[in-house]
Amino acid sequence: MTDSAVTRSAPPEVDDLSIVRRVVAGDRSAFELLMRRHNRRLYRLARATLHNDAEAEDALQEAYLSAYRSIGQFRGDSALLTWLSRLVLNECFARLRRETRRQNVIPMVDPGTHADLDVMNADDSNSPDKAAARAELRALLERKLDELPDVFRVVFVLRSVEEMSIEETAQCLAIPEATVRSRHFRAKNLLRESLTQEVDLVERNLFEFGGAHCDRVVANVLARIAGEQGGGGRD
Repeated sequence: MTDSAVTRSAPPEVDDLSIVRRVVAGDRSAFELLMRRHNRRLYRLARATLHNDAEAEDALQEAYLSAYRSIGQFRGDSALLTWLSRLVLNECFARLRRETRRQNVIPMVDPGTHADLDVMNADDSNSPDKAAARAELRALLERKLDELPDVFRVVFVLRSVEEMSIEETAQCLAIPEATVRSRHFRAKNLLRESLTQEVDLVERNLFEFGGAHCDRVVANVLARIAGEQGGGGRD
């Protein structure tokens, strides 16, 4: 989904609390605005946690359904993105635990401990050669991010890619702010060791979640919501 699509779907003047109030009042179109506003960032978080595009998309859909069912509990004590991120992480870690049980191995991720991720900022150069080089570097960085230990990777994504503050990241992952700082610092060092000086040239476009993907998640979630409401909802 492009930035222009986000703007058309969820004007910046419509704040998150206003959207939440509309959803609670039964306005399903407002929930579509909510999804389109946060789709890209939440997908990246799921993708960074699960290492798999399809699993990340499924987890995002389940998290949105959970959000829709419990939206009335949101009181605005934290940012809506933080609240949604927790739901996404809960779903991701539940999937990791189920996979661990299936494989009967020790999980890489402790559900009580969360990970740190960050993504790079770079200059938008017009040269086709530079654009191609950066596309290759982006692909390399995605692979290197997948290789990071989970506890570092998630913090890195939240801080560097999603540009959450230290406080927001700590709230989202339920860890101390000092832990956020140390994991973020360690994640960047690990990446720099792998990518050397080129890391600073990468565009912030990892795990792209463009039009068709965005539309599919929105359509699937809205269809399931409609099905639940048509069938009387969940017990």
